[in-house]
Amino acid sequence: MPATPVDPATGSVYPVGLRLTGKRVVVVGGGQVAHRRVAGLLDARAVVTVVSPQLTPALEALVEPGSVTWAQRPYADGDLADAWYAVAATDDAAVNAAVAAEAEARRIFCARADDRSRSSVWTPAVGRQGDVVVGVHGGGDPQRAVGIRDAVLAGLTDGTVPDTVSRPTDGRGSVVLVGGGPGDPGLMTVRGRQALATADVVLADHLAPQSLLASLPPHVEVVDAAKLPRGRSMAQEQINALLVEHALAGRRVVRLKGGDPFVFGRGYEELEACAAAGVPVEVVPGVTSAIGVPGLAGVPVTHRGLTHEFVVVSGHVPPGHPASLVDWAALGRLRGTLVVLMGVETAPAIAAALVEHGRAADTPVAVVVDGAGPAQRLYRTTLAGLGATIADEGVRPPAVWVVGDVVGLGA
Repeated sequence: MPATPVDPATGSVYPVGLRLTGKRVVVVGGGQVAHRRVAGLLDARAVVTVVSPQLTPALEALVEPGSVTWAQRPYADGDLADAWYAVAATDDAAVNAAVAAEAEARRIFCARADDRSRSSVWTPAVGRQGDVVVGVHGGGDPQRAVGIRDAVLAGLTDGTVPDTVSRPTDGRGSVVLVGGGPGDPGLMTVRGRQALATADVVLADHLAPQSLLASLPPHVEVVDAAKLPRGRSMAQEQINALLVEHALAGRRVVRLKGGDPFVFGRGYEELEACAAAGVPVEVVPGVTSAIGVPGLAGVPVTHRGLTHEFVVVSGHVPPGHPASLVDWAALGRLRGTLVVLMGVETAPAIAAALVEHGRAADTPVAVVVDGAGPAQRLYRTTLAGLGATIADEGVRPPAVWVVGDVVGLGA
């Protein structure tokens, strides 16, 4: 017997979380709606079978590795045998009704995508933050549910909705190495914002998104761990010691860095120091300035038919310096894109070395200063003119410069 119609405006649902790990779920339909439902079911570790003559490319990509079983045919009565849950998501109302009827007969809950009033289950607007799942039913207004879900997730991310995380029973704290991206707080990852929102102590670099520090609650201790180019800086050994000290005192510690922790950020040194002291460490990658800053300035590091490679190099010591680990001769022979970080003062020497070892003197160069910030500036020049451009424009760190034909795109 078909499910009794329900007025969606009543909101008469019993909210419950289904634990579908290892349990068979059948999705009838292979379109975009089915794809969204399958994605959530796989996240719940269900054993998913999709029944449909055709699939979207994204769904089909899940079949070959075995994430999804595909019954490549129309729905037939009996397809829901042994299922714990079902989804009717075709564009044919009659087929969806038949799926819902079989589910009702087998006492299987079924979400009917085309008719909420005839579904035995309503799918909430779902969002996740770590191990927390937020599900919102909006009655007859799905957009309302989405808006409330997003507001709750945003509050959990920025700390306006408190998340009382339990402390480890042994009294130890933990460290999260967070890549803050190139400086714009909007480019920081969601996981990074979540870690920051639950921190007791934050050790922050000067290239990390500074505006986020102002939004932290008063009880959060902020430690200035800046490393100014050729200027004042906190020694790396002191940073490592502070991370361990605060964590062993039972605090949640965030090491907030610019870019990505493992791209010339000395993040692995900090991870090693914490691991040696028995402190749990999580790494949250960030948008590296090597790619993000040129991209924001309209310079892609790769482009089809133009380059098949890009190399990121630290320019903090010039070619020929005893401490240099860069094979500048090899880089001079490359045809692709070269991205130089921390290379303002050494730019003339690097440009000369590249030309000496084979790169054309008129190779385009883009210099991006204060990337991702309101004062971002872009200067276009060549390898031969790089030193003069930096001097004439008064370029100072932070700056990223890019060498290669990609610089000419969009000029």
